[in-house]
Amino acid sequence: MSNIKNIISNYKKYSFLMKQLISRDFKVKYKRSVLGVLWSLLQPLLMMTVMAIVFSQMFKFKVEGINYLVYLMTGIIMFNYFSEASSSAMVSVVGNFGLINKVYIPKYIFPVSKCLFVGINFLLTLIPWLIIIVLTHFGLGSYTCHFNIWYILLPYIFLCLFMFTLGIGMILSCVSVFLRDMFYIYSIILTIWNYLTPVFYSIEIVPKGLQILLKCNPLYMFITGARTIVLYNARPSITQMAIMFLVGFGTMLIGMLIFKKKQDKFIYYA
Repeated sequence: MSNIKNIISNYKKYSFLMKQLISRDFKVKYKRSVLGVLWSLLQPLLMMTVMAIVFSQMFKFKVEGINYLVYLMTGIIMFNYFSEASSSAMVSVVGNFGLINKVYIPKYIFPVSKCLFVGINFLLTLIPWLIIIVLTHFGLGSYTCHFNIWYILLPYIFLCLFMFTLGIGMILSCVSVFLRDMFYIYSIILTIWNYLTPVFYSIEIVPKGLQILLKCNPLYMFITGARTIVLYNARPSITQMAIMFLVGFGTMLIGMLIFKKKQDKFIYYA
């Protein structure tokens, strides 16, 4: 209980620094960019267009009974958030050693700020995602997506995804301090993880034995939860919702505990 109070107290005390770190990331990312933050809207649209052409036209991927464009974009934006946020969090501590060596700062601020920064970009990408959903009513794709009351559960699913990503990010940021090879290893892991997550294909085309393995993938659970609402006009089951929370919160808690246990040794590897 005291640890939770300390975290809340530190958050209030260093909230200004958190905002400055997030602001710095925005300035660095869009420095000398003509369109600036608009790229957060254009990038997923352009990526979705390219991937839709490649997978639906060239490789003939499709999912029966639903709009493949929305299916694809839902998977892309959610996996891309996890990929970018966890990768950014991984390098956050090592990248700020100069600041850590000069003044005392709670070190968890760095991976948290990265996940929040990418999270803001993620929220912006939801705008073109919703536009695509609206355009299905005007003939975009073979099937129409209908807005429904279960959309109110999407923030819950996104929160679970954020907690899971933060937990993974804190573990990676800790490991990378002691093992710099992690920067290269994780890029390979993400590539494998991407192919093991049904982003552009349906899990139904996978052999039954492998389906069981893929369904244990946390990203599959989060993406499928969002797709259930948007594409099937249904609510994920209570069990699914509970598992999403347990996986998200549990991973975040494990990440925090590992980070707290190892953070005092960071200074020796600067």
